[in-house]
Order: sequence, then structure tokens, then C-alpha cells
Amino acid sequence: MLRLACLIFLVIGLRFSAQTDLYRQLDSILTSPNNNPFSGVVFIAADKKPQYMKVMGFSDLDHRNPLQLNDKFVIGSISKQITAVLVLQLYEQGKLKLNDPISKYLKSVPNTWDTVTIDQLLSHTHGIIGLDKPLVFKPGSRFMYSQHGYQLLAMITEKITGLTFAEQSRLLFKKCGMKNTCHPSFLKPGELVTCFTRSANGSYTVEAKSLEGFPAAGGFVSTAGDLFIWNQCLYGGKLISNPVLKLMLSPKKNAVRDHPIFGNTLYGYGITVNNEGTDQFGQTGFADGFACMDFYFPSRKRSVIVLQNTVYDPSDMKKTFYYHKQIVARVKKAVIKSQGKK
Repeated sequence: MLRLACLIFLVIGLRFSAQTDLYRQLDSILTSPNNNPFSGVVFIAADKKPQYMKVMGFSDLDHRNPLQLNDKFVIGSISKQITAVLVLQLYEQGKLKLNDPISKYLKSVPNTWDTVTIDQLLSHTHGIIGLDKPLVFKPGSRFMYSQHGYQLLAMITEKITGLTFAEQSRLLFKKCGMKNTCHPSFLKPGELVTCFTRSANGSYTVEAKSLEGFPAAGGFVSTAGDLFIWNQCLYGGKLISNPVLKLMLSPKKNAVRDHPIFGNTLYGYGITVNNEGTDQFGQTGFADGFACMDFYFPSRKRSVIVLQNTVYDPSDMKKTFYYHKQIVARVKKAVIKSQGKK
């Protein structure tokens, strides 16, 4: 018994030591001298428990008001997985089929879109570049990242449910217990954290157009804590059944993107899929003044969430997402090491 107790203590000690080393690395990344200092929230959790939280920077540069852990950010394309879940819930209820042509629900779409399916909207393989423009390639034949596709998905869910997309999302967030997340139409004045873009001459501009895109594609507002709750609900099978979740997280045919930050990237429905070394699911999100990230490693039930309210160079996504990429790379390395893989 004594030997077993010593062994358990040793294992726990090694895990604690590895985690401590990881968090020291993250501290070093976030606090190292840099012309582009981090301004935002880093939130890492595992096994349903927050393990590392860091809040740095300001919500108001003039008055130097510090950011808070529960500040609300526009999460950009992280919104797409929320839209995908609303669609997949209708699929699970038998109210739509993924191979249905979108013209079955949207009678006003051009005749040339007759072969575009819901599956292709979800996987960015539809060829639509504008709601009044012809397709740029044969549906299903290749990938083109699209905001329009997710706006069309929202319109389809409205047609089927009779509820506005905003109301559908409100009910979804209520089910999850996400009290600080909302469709932008429900956002109250002053709730959104101030965000900034730095110009080439070093001056900062307060952004006021962060919410002007399609909400279903990139306009939801959330906090780090609520995105952690979202991950628990989604990957814990509380929103869609495990078979449908597996379908959502499976790479789709021809859905491969040359991602501006991560290079060659596979897509499921509203979410990226990476299984090099260990499974990794999630998404980056960009809106004027906001750069966000939410990734999940199922082998350790680990969430990695980074919300940033300062964009240093909107023309260079690698620079804009510098901290996000460094953080998720360190966490992934630690997850793989903990699995005994090289």
C-alpha cells in the first residue's frame, strides 16, 4: 500500500511539475519585451477546472482602465460552430437533411444555386461569393472560406423554426448556462469591451464596426469563461448526440484551407480539425479590433481560449495572432507529451 501511495504521489507530482513548467512558458511569452504587447485574456482549463488565467492590457487606453476576466469580446469566426450546432440540432430532429439543396428552404436564391447543399454551406465548399452573384466553382469541388454561407444557414434555420436566428441562439446559450454570451442584437450599450487597431505610424484607432458582419458567421459576443462552458457542453455531448458530434468534427471532402496562420488546415462543420500528434478542434476568430481563439484537446479535455482586443496589423494575420499561435503550440506540445508521444 505504501509503495502504491508513493507511486501515485510521484505521478501527481510529475503532472503538477509539467503543468507548472507549461504555465511558466506561457507567462514568459505574454510578458516578454515586445513592441506588440498582449492585451486580452488567456484562459486554460482541463477536466472541467480552470487552471491558468491571465488578464493583461487595457479596455481604455486614454484612462488606462485594465481589462477584466469577464469582459465581453466579439469572437469572430468562433461563431460558426455555434451556427453549425443550431443546424445540426435541426438535422438530428429530422427537420432537414444535410444533402438537401438550399433552394428547398430559400425560394429566392438564384436558379444557378440549385445544386448547393446545406452540407456545402457548412463546409465552405459551395462556391458562393455574394448573395447576388454567380457561383465561382462547381459546388463541392473545392474549398473557399465564406461568411455568406453561414448567413444563408441562419436564414434556413429561421425558415424551419419560425424563430429569428437571434432568438434561436439566445435559447441555446440559456440551455448551456452561458449568461455572458449573446447575438449582437441583444448586446446592451457599454457591455462590449473597447477594441483597437494600431496603424503603421503607431497610433491607435478605436474600432466601431466590429459588429457589422454577419452574426452567424462572426458576430457573436462572449467571454473566456463562457467559451469554456461552451466547450464543456459541445464536446460533452450536451447539445448534439455523439454520432452527430463526430460528424461535425470529421474532415469534409475537399474542405482544406491554406490558413493564414496555421497553413494547411482541415475543416469539419464550422470548425477546424487537426489530428497531428493529438486531436485538436477549434477556430480562430477575427473582427475589427478583435483577435480570438478557442481550441479544445479532447484527450485531456483541455480548453485553450485567447481573447485579444488589440490588432497590431490587420494585413498580417500571423502578427495579429502571434500570441495565440505561440500559446496553442505550447499547450499542444504539453498534451502530446502527457500522452507519452514524441
